[in-house]
Amino acid sequence: MAKRRAYRAVDVQSVSVESWLAQRPEGRVWVGVDVGKDECMMVVRWQDGQFERPIRWANPGQIPLAVGCLDGLARPGGWQVTVVMESSGTYGDAFRQALADAGLEAHRVAGKATRDYAEVFDGVPSQHDGKDAAILAELASIGKSVPWPWRTPGSGDQSLEHHVAMMDVYQQHWLEWSNRIEAWLARHWPELGAFLGLGTATMLQLLCAYGSPQALAADPRAAERLADWGGGLLAPSKIARVIESARTTVGVRPTEVDSRRVHLYAQEALTALRKVQAHHKQMARHGRTCPDVQLLAPALGLATACVLHVEAGDASEYRCGQAYQKALGLNLKERSSGRYKGQLKITKRGSARARRWLYLAALRLVRGDGPVARWYARKVARDGGGRGRALVAIMRKMALGIHRCRRDGVPFDPERLFGRSCDRTDKQAGLSRR
Repeated sequence: MAKRRAYRAVDVQSVSVESWLAQRPEGRVWVGVDVGKDECMMVVRWQDGQFERPIRWANPGQIPLAVGCLDGLARPGGWQVTVVMESSGTYGDAFRQALADAGLEAHRVAGKATRDYAEVFDGVPSQHDGKDAAILAELASIGKSVPWPWRTPGSGDQSLEHHVAMMDVYQQHWLEWSNRIEAWLARHWPELGAFLGLGTATMLQLLCAYGSPQALAADPRAAERLADWGGGLLAPSKIARVIESARTTVGVRPTEVDSRRVHLYAQEALTALRKVQAHHKQMARHGRTCPDVQLLAPALGLATACVLHVEAGDASEYRCGQAYQKALGLNLKERSSGRYKGQLKITKRGSARARRWLYLAALRLVRGDGPVARWYARKVARDGGGRGRALVAIMRKMALGIHRCRRDGVPFDPERLFGRSCDRTDKQAGLSRR
């Protein structure tokens, strides 16, 4: 790449592959591709360390032209071509599929590696599309990339991924509407939350049917309807207390508009809850055929096991537990500025959804009086009452345990996260300073 205006791009239509092949003997070439939503840049790095100028092409309209250019380099008698991309987003999936159809090898480089190498590459810390593409090619040439073949997932994996994604979407909807209902109840019926769980099917059906405590108190069939909605889980004594709270509530009397509003809230929340239950049922059906899910589900819960499998893949395919931990964004980094100087924090890379579900699984493990709960209580006391660090420490241990169990083909056992005894010293537990 010439030094003068080194990153000035040329259009893919003006590229002459024949002139490249005529000037250089065959060998190996790396092509870095920086993918954008509307435009992509690719830079060719030759075996002797020289670069061509960045080549600009429209995404997705000029994908055939870009792949045709690369295929021309790799034709018989040409170069051994390796195309290198960053592992971010889905804008490059159509390009990756086209590369696979053309028989071209694709590799992947982590986005952080590209950022870290920016100043090393040309002495300037700034980043832009042409430079990033050149950095990708350079990193691949020195062995800092991994193969990234295009694979069409099987129908079972696609179905499981679909149900996980939709369950998570509807659960977020249910949570949003439940939060609005909680605010409404705090104003108009603050006593109800003591008897019925927020966002449960019984509460939602009650609010859909009545819309106010006064309407429920005036209905002579209220007890019968509540028993029908709650089934065997709602005791008659609790039904009586719900009706009594409707008669004696100290909440602000709702207007007609207030009643219509909570009716809408409850209706939307109930629809979302039923969608969550339907997708959870389908997840259970597809999860029965997945060994990864079956090993984890008894201890972590079916939903958590399915989410981890979809978001992070099969844990047994990772070379070590730390690699799986890193894929979940639970590896540690040191903050050395401001009030966090010298403190360790998790990187939070990877799937936020997987971390959220693993966090919920950790909350379930610290209940009761098991080894994990005892270690958690000691850790919280040692940290002066702070619970967050203790839960993150358990999540990190869980990631290592999940990888070990999947590799060895044994069920996940929470009691083995901290050894045979929770009464070991902090140093033996391994997480005292995490």
